[in-house]
Amino acid sequence: MFKRILAVVGGLFFGVITITIVEKLGSYLFPRPVGIKDNDMEALKHYVETAPLMALLFVILGYALGAFVAGFFSTKIADDGKKTYAIICGIIFLLQGIYMMYILPTPIWFWILGIAVWGFVLAGYKLALNKKQ
Repeated sequence: MFKRILAVVGGLFFGVITITIVEKLGSYLFPRPVGIKDNDMEALKHYVETAPLMALLFVILGYALGAFVAGFFSTKIADDGKKTYAIICGIIFLLQGIYMMYILPTPIWFWILGIAVWGFVLAGYKLALNKKQ
């Protein structure tokens, strides 16, 4: 039982680290206007409405890579071949992503990609199984 919980927690941990790194890279390449703080929702809403396309794509890229990494590590940690842990990670990240897209005004294409990329947990799961052999 402990190993199953650790698989989900570990998958989430490595997924969050991956998302953070990609989003930091995106913020470095496409910085927000000076003075916008993470806790200023009105300023963040305005920024997202006017952000360059590439800045938003880095968020989607972070979600996709985070999903892949979460699926991979949750499967490796569980070490039982089940995709349950990868799917749990994907669902948790999906719900968090939907919440963020709800509170920030993102375009419809962002919603579509932001939901679809969480399927990459299954690609991470498959790669983890292939690396086992």
